[in-house]
Amino acid sequence: MKKKYVLVGTGGRAEFFYGAMVRDFQETCSLVAFCDSNQTRLNYANKLLEEKYNVEKINTYTADRFDEMVETEKPDIVIVTSVDRTHHRYIIRAMELGCDVITEKPMTVDAEKTQAIIDTIERTGQQVRVTFNYRYAPHNTKIRELIRDGVIGEVNSVHFEWALDTQHGADYFRRWHRDKRNSGGLLVHKSTHHFDLVNFWLNTEPETVYATGGLRFYGKENAERRGETKFYQRAHGSEHAKNDPFAIDLEANEHLKSMYLEAEKEDGYQRDQSVFGDGINIEDTLGVVVTYKNKAILTYSLNAYLPWEGFQIAFNGSKGRIEVQVREQSYINSGGEKGDEGKLKEKVLRVIPMFGEPYEVEVEEKEGGHGGGDPELLNDLFGVPKEDEFNRAASHIDGAISILTGIAGNKSLQTGQAVKVDELVNLKR
Repeated sequence: MKKKYVLVGTGGRAEFFYGAMVRDFQETCSLVAFCDSNQTRLNYANKLLEEKYNVEKINTYTADRFDEMVETEKPDIVIVTSVDRTHHRYIIRAMELGCDVITEKPMTVDAEKTQAIIDTIERTGQQVRVTFNYRYAPHNTKIRELIRDGVIGEVNSVHFEWALDTQHGADYFRRWHRDKRNSGGLLVHKSTHHFDLVNFWLNTEPETVYATGGLRFYGKENAERRGETKFYQRAHGSEHAKNDPFAIDLEANEHLKSMYLEAEKEDGYQRDQSVFGDGINIEDTLGVVVTYKNKAILTYSLNAYLPWEGFQIAFNGSKGRIEVQVREQSYINSGGEKGDEGKLKEKVLRVIPMFGEPYEVEVEEKEGGHGGGDPELLNDLFGVPKEDEFNRAASHIDGAISILTGIAGNKSLQTGQAVKVDELVNLKR
């Protein structure tokens, strides 16, 4: 029997979900309505349904009519892909109205909103699932398998370096993410993926978190310090932006033009703000130390302005070491093709036994984003899930634990002190 879905938030991430539903999961899914604060964006989502996917338009509701949508359409599941700071509002209300929820990461942005979601799950008995597609990437699953099987013994420390390049990294500083109230900063919005992977790989949870960092590259003050003087607030209509490699031209990209530029008249949101303008209060340079409940430690860094995209990681164990380097296709949201997201350009997974010769582990990549991980995630969400020995489907507990590392990191940035994760939220397990 088909389940009925509605989707809230029709911006850049939404099509990943609704496109898959109408293209690949018509036998198990019925998408019945869109909801967004912007009617122009709602109309564009419907246009994509018709012209790109050859399916009929669906009903649209503005955000102030969310309750009406749920009561009228009677969905089984609400998909939440709105601005991060609003996730909790729709997650909680959907459950109160009797729906289960699928939410894009991060589940929410701070401890108070996390607690409110946890309390509502307990009160209503509804389910919340968080979408972590990185778990499903074959190389990440293989890392979990190697550690689970004891190939390097007990893992005592992890060194994890994530690099965002000047296309993908810069994009967080053009958009709504640049305001920490919207996104929780990169430690929550982006690093939730990475902290979830460490929890998944080591099968443990964070205990204490210490973080340091700041805005070191982007922002007007940093540009002035480097002697750069050609400032503008947004790219559209600016002469200075024409020669700026960090600018995006919404007019030149039909998708971005339709989704954002033509929607500005309703809410004033500018998708193409200057990464060297005022109003940025998130960090672009971050270092985090985490101690886990199994006594392993993590040293983690994130930089959002590097010449390549991907990660380097080392696991140090009682029987050896695993080294991983993955280079990825730069993110698409500044105008590339959707299918390129997470496409691997280079991948090395090496095991170095304590006594023995190092060897590389081959990992078979499949079709689809993140090395074939995206189709598996989507099937778990919308199709008939396969038996999974690695339990990659993420619950609300997984979603909470991953963001609590970043939330604790944000608190540590403010106080200069290490933060105990268990003191932030009662997960009621």
